[in-house]
Amino acid sequence: MNVITKVSVFESSNQQEIQLIKSKLEAAGIESEVDNSYLSFMSTPTATNMMLKVDLREESKAFEIIDAYLQENQK
Repeated sequence: MNVITKVSVFESSNQQEIQLIKSKLEAAGIESEVDNSYLSFMSTPTATNMMLKVDLREESKAFEIIDAYLQENQK
């Protein structure tokens, strides 16, 4: 049995930013998923943070892509 472990690599309340990074990851061949279910029992009804998750084996590659995106957008 092949178990896939998903890890969070990015969090944001900005849905457009989440989708942009998800697109960048997928363009690099990294499957990702958006998860916001963890907020349902811990936070206020107005909390809107979302997590972008990838396979543990793709984590370091995903962080490289996200880091490049963040550096590009801090200018």
